[in-house]
Amino acid sequence: MRRPGFSLRMAAVPLAVALLLSGCVAPVGTAPTDPATAKRNAPVEPAEVAYVAKMDGDIAIPAVPLEKFPEQYRRQEVDYTTDQPPGSIIIHPGQKYLYFVTGKNRAIRYGISVGKSGFEWAGEAVVSQTKNWPTWTPPKEMIARSPKLEKWKDGQPGGPTNPLGARAIYLLSNGRDYGYRIHGTPDWWSIGRNASSGCIRMVQQDIIDLNQRVSKGANVLVLNADGSMPKGLKIPTPPKPKKVAKPKMTPIPKVEEPEIKTVSYQPEAEEVDSAAGTAPKPPVADTIVPTIPEVPRPSVPADTAAAERAE
Repeated sequence: MRRPGFSLRMAAVPLAVALLLSGCVAPVGTAPTDPATAKRNAPVEPAEVAYVAKMDGDIAIPAVPLEKFPEQYRRQEVDYTTDQPPGSIIIHPGQKYLYFVTGKNRAIRYGISVGKSGFEWAGEAVVSQTKNWPTWTPPKEMIARSPKLEKWKDGQPGGPTNPLGARAIYLLSNGRDYGYRIHGTPDWWSIGRNASSGCIRMVQQDIIDLNQRVSKGANVLVLNADGSMPKGLKIPTPPKPKKVAKPKMTPIPKVEEPEIKTVSYQPEAEEVDSAAGTAPKPPVADTIVPTIPEVPRPSVPADTAAAERAE
């Protein structure tokens, strides 16, 4: 028959062993999450939440109408095979996609707008800095192409109509700033098109999201339009501004003025009387005196004339 005390002692053995081991082995806990990793891997909001109207400080950002915004260009997590490290940005101009690498073969994909014909570029860069609602200063070449931008030659303050949008991610290639940015745009309808002067445009809500995830010094790779790896940095020469042809003026036909001849009257030379040494006087025309016929007086009888004299 087993004693009651024996079973209690046997049951206490595992507990004692556990207590002994706990004295020499540190408890296993969850490793603290790196803030940069946590920021990079923040959950992706569904489109119905991601693109609503919101306030960014004291500036209102309008909603993006999902019924007009193609699903393929909406922010979403995707499988993406790449050897680029997490935190990198890869841009495929041909597909109009920007990939933000979050882990091994995983990325967040955003729809973008890229450079129009003549402004495409490719190569590697790094993130030098980011700015909220940055000032936009058009380069001289852009002002030459569009003289109406002359009013912003000293910079357009940040705001809802500023071409750089809510955020701008500045890029350096080989330590040089070529003027390329990844930035927001109020023109959400331009996403999916070749519409910029070389910069990468994003919907306001998307550039704010990307700006929260990316870190200074992150790698940026801009592929060729066909998705192939670029061989070095390809910076295009922007096309020269088109010269505006001046309207041709139709020449006014020349009307010939009538020729006015000045004629001076010269009297004919008079013949000189060789004997007298003087020119003969011009003959005097005969004066014709008109003859007035006499009107015969009527005859008066003698007796009548006498009577008149008597009166």
